[in-house]
Amino acid sequence: MAVTYRVDIDDRQINAALNRLIALGQSPVEVMQDIAIYGENTTRGRFQAETGPGGKAWKPSIRVQQKGGKTLTEFDHLRKSITNRSGSDFAEWGSSDLPYAAIHQIGGKAGRLHKVTIPARPYLGIDARDEDSIVDIVNQHLAGAVNG
Repeated sequence: MAVTYRVDIDDRQINAALNRLIALGQSPVEVMQDIAIYGENTTRGRFQAETGPGGKAWKPSIRVQQKGGKTLTEFDHLRKSITNRSGSDFAEWGSSDLPYAAIHQIGGKAGRLHKVTIPARPYLGIDARDEDSIVDIVNQHLAGAVNG
């Protein structure tokens, strides 16, 4: 006497979820866009907090020491110059067009005859909290693909 069992499985939902994951992996444009926007917003926030990645406080500028206010924000040009770009395989953010952006990031000699030393006041970069947030962005997109 033979016993036969038959199990029918409706795997349409599983296949649909796998197809969405494959599509996300092949073209993660929205993931990269969200990461780039996050990076731009976090960088702009550093000007308010006057800190670099990791929370290290910037050395106050001479203007701030003498008159008050916030370092790197007298005219707010540098903060406003922060933009982002992204594509299917990259996410980036930084100052779009200011020639003095780099010297504020890394420090160095500036001014007429390079007599002024500008201390490094890093505003670009990512720290551990940013890394966690970026992983969260990726996970949200993965969960969205799985759940439809």
